[in-house]
Amino acid sequence: MPADLTPPPAQRLQLLTARFVLEHQPAATFPEDDEWVALVRAPEGLTVLREASPFGRDGERWAGFYGDPHGLDVTGMLAAVVGPLAGAQIPVFVASTFHADLVLVPETAVEDATAALRDAGHRVTGAA
Repeated sequence: MPADLTPPPAQRLQLLTARFVLEHQPAATFPEDDEWVALVRAPEGLTVLREASPFGRDGERWAGFYGDPHGLDVTGMLAAVVGPLAGAQIPVFVASTFHADLVLVPETAVEDATAALRDAGHRVTGAA
């Protein structure tokens, strides 16, 4: 491990207006509909990330912070975001794409998450 570790880069994060819900489907290999944002298949079943209903009747809602696109060779991008959230005791769920990361926090913690990210040097836009 190199002795000179550079800190993870500060990022521009967009707080998305949509809210999300997570589902665990232990026996499924694919959801029955196509109303999903992301899927993760694992030995314990299928995790489905969906956009939440605007009526709020679909369980715990999550807010999403989406970072600027970056290459896969840029290190520390996700750690730079989840580290401050962990330090603030805020749970996360992450869905990564080829270009960026979608970091979800419980909707009830979005103000604390925004403050923690800003305190860590990130620029957050679209804040509630």
